[in-house]
Amino acid sequence: MDTEQIVRTFVQYYEERGHRRITGSTLLPEPGDPVLFTSAGMHPLTPYLEGRPHPLGRRLVNVQRCLRTTDLDEVGDGTHLTVFEMLGTWSLGDYEGTQSLDWAHRLLTEGLGVDPGLLHATVYGGDGQVGPDTESRRLWEERGVPVEPTVEDNWWSNGPVGPCGPDSEIFLWSGGTPPRSTPTGDDRWVEVWNHVMMRHRRLDDGRLVPLPQRNVDTGLGLERLATLLQGKSSVFDCDVFEPWRRLLPALWPLDEPSFRVVCDHLRSAVVVVGDGVRPSHTGQGYVLRRLVRRLLTVLWRDDPSRGLGDLPDELITHTLDHFRQDGDPGLPGLVRRLLVEEERRFRRLLERGRNVLARPRFRGPLGEEDFHYLRDTHGLPRELVTGLREGVYPETGGVGSVRS
Repeated sequence: MDTEQIVRTFVQYYEERGHRRITGSTLLPEPGDPVLFTSAGMHPLTPYLEGRPHPLGRRLVNVQRCLRTTDLDEVGDGTHLTVFEMLGTWSLGDYEGTQSLDWAHRLLTEGLGVDPGLLHATVYGGDGQVGPDTESRRLWEERGVPVEPTVEDNWWSNGPVGPCGPDSEIFLWSGGTPPRSTPTGDDRWVEVWNHVMMRHRRLDDGRLVPLPQRNVDTGLGLERLATLLQGKSSVFDCDVFEPWRRLLPALWPLDEPSFRVVCDHLRSAVVVVGDGVRPSHTGQGYVLRRLVRRLLTVLWRDDPSRGLGDLPDELITHTLDHFRQDGDPGLPGLVRRLLVEEERRFRRLLERGRNVLARPRFRGPLGEEDFHYLRDTHGLPRELVTGLREGVYPETGGVGSVRS
């Protein structure tokens, strides 16, 4: 079952149970939102979780693209992506968490064909403020699904303040052996679906108060589920990455860890540009710049002549199509131009940085005053200065091979 089939099955299943499909938003949150990017499907729905009536009713379903910068250092393993899609459902003061978990279990085992014996669940074990989630635990036990109580791993929040609550997570076994241990004891248990009982609001002083209504907010990682349903060992082997597997190795021979980082960061950069972000030295634009610089650093390790101008058109258009950003026929060309210009800028910056750091003043240990001077006078960020001194960045001077 490919990702498009999974999406259709998921949406239809919940529409048959009274949910209305809402259009997924871009990666850019509404003005005033404290996060840089939409990192969960609930972000655009926060006002409705807090009690505002939604125009489409109390039961909703959608497909939302998300970006998580907190996972950047984990990209390259078998389960993490910077930009990914989340299948989501919401009960806005309607049904309770156990109903949500029952439907999820039935969809996974009956609708998507998951072996019930490969499932494991976790539930909230309780703390000094909120008691254990005995209702969810009872449901899982009745379904014959092993369940593990935790505390920190089963409390969901979107930051230090705001809506929050206990959750129950569903895991699938990815090992080649019969399932063993528990999700906290063996990382071959892969989390695919989280069900948050969004009932509380955390205040500035740490206290919890009830929300105006008892909500359920769920999110299922599309690429993770597709990977497991397709019998693959990594998200980079599921059908979403087929064009990348087919085209990139012939262009840029890379070892597997490098291939994953380059694919992930390039794909993410395309999506971020597609949603209207442009490279800059702050905010969303700096996240985009970091993605491009990180992938170039990996790409140049073996061959500094490699350039983003050689990226096949199909990979840009496939990514924009997949994330439903294909409305503007000029967008693929704009994406390419921005990536190539950012590569040029990075090459020039590295060359300038090496020249500046070769001065006698900067050959010894650097203090805070030096870092401030290098940033304010020469435009050299601390992480780039540190990387140059540690030899992280390959020599690219004189290559001049950026192709448009």
